[in-house]
Parts: sequence; C-alpha cells; structure tokens
Amino acid sequence: MAKLKRKDYKSRLEPLQVELVQMARWLSDSGRRLVVLFEGRDTAGKGGAIEAIAEHLNPRQCRIVALPRPSEREMGQWYFQRYIPHLPAAGEIALFDRSWYNRAGVEKVMGFADDVQVATFLRQAPTFEQLLVDDGILLFKYWLCCDQSKQEERFAERLEDPLKRWKLSSLDVESRERYDDYTRAREEMLRATHTAHAPWTLVDFNDQKRGRLALIRDLLDRLPDKRVPEHCVEFPPLKHKLRQERYTVIDPIVPGKD
Repeated sequence: MAKLKRKDYKSRLEPLQVELVQMARWLSDSGRRLVVLFEGRDTAGKGGAIEAIAEHLNPRQCRIVALPRPSEREMGQWYFQRYIPHLPAAGEIALFDRSWYNRAGVEKVMGFADDVQVATFLRQAPTFEQLLVDDGILLFKYWLCCDQSKQEERFAERLEDPLKRWKLSSLDVESRERYDDYTRAREEMLRATHTAHAPWTLVDFNDQKRGRLALIRDLLDRLPDKRVPEHCVEFPPLKHKLRQERYTVIDPIVPGKD
C-alpha cells in the first residue's frame, strides 16, 4: 500500500477531529467518562495517536496521562493505586500513554517485576477493569502493532533528530534485543485480559498515519452517535473604538554579540 501523503492524511483526519469535538460535547452534556489506553512497543506511535485525538479538544476536559517511573512510596502501594487519581470525572476524557499494563510488558520483560507480581496483575486486571466499567466508565484498550524493521527505522530517526533524541534511553538499547520476549509477554497479557467487558483492539501502526486514522475511526464508531447542539456565543459590536496594545519593544539578545 502506497504511503499516505501528508496532505491526504490531513484531509482525512480533519473530519474525524470534528467528530471528536462533537463526541467531547456529548460527554460533557451527558456526564459520561471516557478512558482510552494506548499500549505498544517503543516507537509504535502512541504519542502521535494521542496528539491527533487531543489536538482540538479542551485540555481541561481531555487529559493525557503519561506517568513517570513509580516513586519509592508508590512501589509500596497496591499496584493499581497510582493510576486511580488520574481516572476522569464526569464529562472528562483520560488518554493513557502507557497504563497499568506496564506490569505485563516492560516490567515483566526487563525484570522490574517478578513472576508472582505479574501473575497477580494478570489475575486482578480484569476485575479492576470490571469495576471501572460497572461504574459507567467507557473503557477502550488499543495495542499499536509495529514490526521490528519499522521500529529500527524509527529508532534511527530519533537518534539523528535532536528534537526527538530525548525519547531515547538506555532501556531502549536493551529492549531492542528482546523483541521476541515482548511478543511472548504481549500474547500472555492478551490471553488473560481480553475480556467481554474490556476487550483489546490491535491496530496496524507500521504506517502511523493510516494507523491513527483507523484507531480514531474505530473509537468513534464504538461510542454512541448522539449529537448535542453547539452552544453559539454572540459577539455584539463594540461600543467603543478599537484600542491599540501598549507595549515596549525589547531588543532580542543575539548570542556572540555585545
């Protein structure tokens, strides 16, 4: 399949983003809560997919949750505890850039969690998610699929791009050699946590632009198609003449010049 050009991608994305805005308006009106989990290998495209969804949504309503490594205190809590404060309130959206499934993936493969901890997680996760769904949360779980050849291309791009190099870590270097281990961990996770109340959806992200479009379309199709009229604000003519901003120009500082 031919690579999707940026212009074509934008023309297909824009109507989906309009639908996302309409969906967010329905959530706000109905008080429903939406949680979307984005999981996948490094460089799969989680950040880009989340950005495409959140780009035109109110950041006070739609929050991106990307937690750092757990603190020493958090490591002594019930595993799911650190994620609970980030769940949405009425009318809100929470997009998780990686989630509690870290335990079944990177923590298992890289040895940050032992077999007992992983087994406990796989047993508890469906129950935890059942509680969320029973309480009315709309929960969607996406795994972004990426072949190792594509992953290597994207690692190389990040290494060459000074604006993306911050995304790389020593953990990435080690994880490159464990592609098969991550595959086995993923399959075990899917068997244990793919449930009727919280199923997984796997999306091909070897072409990230097509992957984003497919994911957003799937998400929208699985949500109620209920339109809420847009609240239009009227701007009457000003009663005074247009004013000019008062300011003082500050000369830029040029490095190397006195």
